[in-house]
Amino acid sequence: MTIPPTRAFDAPSPPGSDETGSVDAAEVAKFSRLAAEWWDEKGKFWPLHAFNPVRLKFIREIAAAHFGRDAKALKPFGRLSLLDIGCGGGLVSEPMAKMGFSVLGADASDRNVGTAAAHSAGLGLSLDYRAVTAEALVAEGAAFDVVLNLEVIEHVSDLPAFLHACARLVKPGGFMLVATLNKTLKSLALAKIGAEYILRWLPAGTHDWNRFVKPGELQLLLEDAGLTVTRVQGVIFDPFHWEWRLSSDTDVNYMVMAEKRIAALSVESR
Repeated sequence: MTIPPTRAFDAPSPPGSDETGSVDAAEVAKFSRLAAEWWDEKGKFWPLHAFNPVRLKFIREIAAAHFGRDAKALKPFGRLSLLDIGCGGGLVSEPMAKMGFSVLGADASDRNVGTAAAHSAGLGLSLDYRAVTAEALVAEGAAFDVVLNLEVIEHVSDLPAFLHACARLVKPGGFMLVATLNKTLKSLALAKIGAEYILRWLPAGTHDWNRFVKPGELQLLLEDAGLTVTRVQGVIFDPFHWEWRLSSDTDVNYMVMAEKRIAALSVESR
């Protein structure tokens, strides 16, 4: 059985801007209503808390391998920057900062950003939160060694445009990690109907199955955006041990690592 995690999504434009980019206002409002519950491990976001251990371990391991760092070190990612786009309440941003990354958490909801900032206050981390779009960050000339795009793409209004913007935010030699849901009958049965309407693990209407994305489609979009896919990793929920684990099964939940090769960027920028 599979429990789909949920997160927020691309952030809104700064006040006074007419540029909405790939933001879906209805999706923003839906998650804003739940902002106060992000850090309640027994609340509506409990599936995300259950998913975090395997996800954080995976990010640590692939980042350490990619940048030649010691995954067992207390803070292996010093002097590296990370963008957590659609950061929600900071459930990933905060642990990433504790690993040594200089982190920017970006989200569509001011309420989510407020919740995240309040939770991390006083921890002394290199961590900032902003209500800002991927497109706005591109316009600012921002770039990061790592861009985390976790449970976001199934909530944006223009997926190709969103991925192009996010790809431009990856520094040469860096990578983006995308986590999402596959568009299969299995995901419809488990991640949508089962989780939302039968088991009530997620609020009804959390996901729109029509926005789920097949791995092959996602790979083409990422490559069109100038990235090179180097790993596709399935994740499944083990109900007997009540935990998530990595798997070759990508039928429901999966993650894609896509690198920005230095040579490729040089050609692109001429």
